[in-house]
Amino acid sequence: MLKQLDHIPPGLLDLEATQLQAALGGPTLIHLEGRRQEPLLVTVLMHGNETTGWEAVRILLRPYASGEEELPRALSLFISNVAAAALGLRRLDGQPDYNRVWPGCEDSGTAEHVLMREVMETMRARHVFASIDVHNNTGLNPHYACVNVIDNRFLHLATMFGRTVVYFIRPCGVQSLAMSRICPSVTLECGKPGQLYGVEHARDYLNSCLHLAQHPEHPIPPQDIDLFHTVATVKVPEHTTFGFGEEEVDIRFEDDLDYLNFRELARGTRLGWIRPGSNGGLAVSDEQGEDVSQRYFSVEGEELKLRVPVMPSMLTRDHRIVRQDCLCYLLERYNDHLL
Repeated sequence: MLKQLDHIPPGLLDLEATQLQAALGGPTLIHLEGRRQEPLLVTVLMHGNETTGWEAVRILLRPYASGEEELPRALSLFISNVAAAALGLRRLDGQPDYNRVWPGCEDSGTAEHVLMREVMETMRARHVFASIDVHNNTGLNPHYACVNVIDNRFLHLATMFGRTVVYFIRPCGVQSLAMSRICPSVTLECGKPGQLYGVEHARDYLNSCLHLAQHPEHPIPPQDIDLFHTVATVKVPEHTTFGFGEEEVDIRFEDDLDYLNFRELARGTRLGWIRPGSNGGLAVSDEQGEDVSQRYFSVEGEELKLRVPVMPSMLTRDHRIVRQDCLCYLLERYNDHLL
């Protein structure tokens, strides 16, 4: 399934994300030479509707593709789920999530698992310098970077993007977690797709990474980073109906739910209402996959409330994303764990 190229095909950088499937035919790994040989791996379109990474790369690579400039470091560009991108979807029905099938997860055996293993082993053989996976959110979130290892090299790479950094080890099977075994890696969350600031921020960051000679190993001063830890994943059970401001559903969330992202919420904060007589309730799992729903949420009367203070991230009002992925993640401050 994996196509590998040693050049940018003519006209490729002129194409929108929706046109890449027709041009490439499937997931494609493009290797470009640079002055420093150890390549930077940049992954885009892991989710087909998250286009900021591709837009940033189009702008970044134009002077290099034309031969006007030499790349300061070799670059390997993995253009991932082009089939979903053609339809503007996160993933196709029947497809696994491309960012849940990388080596290291409990399940395996699909063609997509084989694909990601091939990408990883190819980059291992090329002595990859660092890995950057570029994503978008559907809800209102600040720009931030994620790491999967508390390591000064990883944290420096993350804070080059911004002072807000999230550490997580769940969900498994994500690109950055797999690549962290062979090089410093981060995931970038660049806000909603289609925003020029997100494209420019990602482009400038990738350009800075290409100019890195080595990874700093000294500690990050605590005042220069806001480090958070993902402690739980919140999902709406498959047979529970939900909506935002709608009456005839099991869980009716607040209309402006995604405004709560990256806000430290007090105990007792209301997130919505449970329909009387329904089986409505949220499914919350911790890093070990254990059910911790009762630890974080309570129902008082019909109101769904937080049982403890917590900070949510990636809250979304997109029904399809909630079903395909999750409602949100729950975070805690983690600066005390800096090295």
